[in-house]
Amino acid sequence: MKRIIISMVLLTIACIAHAQSNNNQFAEVRKVIEASNAIYADLANKNDGSILTRYTDDACLYPPNMAPICGGKNMLAFFKGGPKVHVKFTIQHLYGDPKSFVTEESFYEMADMSGKKIDDGKVIVIWKKTSAGWKMYRDMFSSNNKAKS
Repeated sequence: MKRIIISMVLLTIACIAHAQSNNNQFAEVRKVIEASNAIYADLANKNDGSILTRYTDDACLYPPNMAPICGGKNMLAFFKGGPKVHVKFTIQHLYGDPKSFVTEESFYEMADMSGKKIDDGKVIVIWKKTSAGWKMYRDMFSSNNKAKS
């Protein structure tokens, strides 16, 4: 029992030390994610496929009440003709390995083009470090509001 407790304490110390050493790397990733989130709706509003520049080639969307949508062609069809909106993302947590994959937990607020709030919800995105920089690899989102019948 004593060995287990000592092992747990040492493991906890190692994890804390590792997390502290990654703080600067997480700060860099956070800046990239915040910059991407800031232009996300603008890219989607263009309705020209430029939103796909935020995603890896093998990305998948996990929208509510739908099957997963994977690959650029299918994702483009999902975004094509969508409503024009403003979206504000607020990052709650980032965790993972800031050298390869990072998970973002965020809240979003969505407004129409006149600024009237139309939705709010949560997002979990797995970001992947690619040769072209950080890109969204998996994107899951859902509203905090009941589905409209």
